[in-house]
Amino acid sequence: MTFYIRKAILEDAPKTAPLIYEAIGDIANRLTGENETSQVISTLEALFRRTDNRHSYLYTYVAESEVTKGILGILVLYDGQVGAELDASLQRWLEQKNAPITSIDMEAYPDEFYVDTICVHENARGLGIGTALLEFAEKVAQLEGYSKIALNVETQKVKAQKLYERLGYVVTEPWTIINEPFFHMVKLIK
Repeated sequence: MTFYIRKAILEDAPKTAPLIYEAIGDIANRLTGENETSQVISTLEALFRRTDNRHSYLYTYVAESEVTKGILGILVLYDGQVGAELDASLQRWLEQKNAPITSIDMEAYPDEFYVDTICVHENARGLGIGTALLEFAEKVAQLEGYSKIALNVETQKVKAQKLYERLGYVVTEPWTIINEPFFHMVKLIK
């Protein structure tokens, strides 16, 4: 299958929101202030179209089929400093919305380029798309002048952790997001 990676556009919202939801699970409930799956996805679409939060189209890339033009996978990334600013904005929005949970856990250090979300559509898994997205993330990080790239992986996602380790990521410390255990993984890049 041939594909290319491009910057997301506003029209990608309906195809990217379900993949974001699939990748981050319960974290999506916290970031949207919603509990019903349809409402979570709808709110993720709305956040995708905005410019002031971590899941904005501004920070999203998509892997797209050259043949069908369908989205095969997504990648959300930004630097840790921007992440803190985006989360502060999202936290204010959640407070205005009277969401049940308004605090946002820090997910990266300011000196890291951060892979927030990566997900490959279930029909396209095993084709190297996830690896290509992570390699693309490294190139973006390098262009932005970063010497390390980071991500968090749920401790029970052993297969994903093995992929990240194969690509050169190393577990640097345990991490907690919405009271769930993660591993913070970092890769030094040139």
